[in-house]
Amino acid sequence: MPRKVTKKLQRELKPDRRYQSVLVQRLINKSMLDGKKLAAERAVYTALETAAKKLDSEDPLAVFEKALKNVSPSFEVKSRRVGGANYQIPFPVQGHRQLHYAFSWLVQAARARSGMPYSQRLALEIVDAYNEAGAAFKKKEDTHKMAEANRAFAHFARG
Repeated sequence: MPRKVTKKLQRELKPDRRYQSVLVQRLINKSMLDGKKLAAERAVYTALETAAKKLDSEDPLAVFEKALKNVSPSFEVKSRRVGGANYQIPFPVQGHRQLHYAFSWLVQAARARSGMPYSQRLALEIVDAYNEAGAAFKKKEDTHKMAEANRAFAHFARG
């Protein structure tokens, strides 16, 4: 069982129905609960339109892509055992992992909010990510701060 996600193991996703975007389809799949894809699809489309309306934009896809770019991390820390001690070593994040983290953090942050339907929570989180605020963006900032703080151990990565 391979541990690394190679090109061979990555599934090719079909684009979504409305925007013909693979990124939107991935958000739908991440948002889906109990296999209810239509419900997730409806919530995501509503959220994208609401977010675009709040930001006075005609293109919900452009808003979503910018929000996703703002939430995607460029560094992460991995734990590595060296000489009997554990070190948090910063590593650059590759493309598909960047998107994985961005989607996960967006959906987690939206689910953590309360008091409104999921589509509204997701819309607010997308707007916050677009404006470089909110829980998902904070998660990215925390990850980058941790990587920066542990930069002294970066030499353990090559070894």
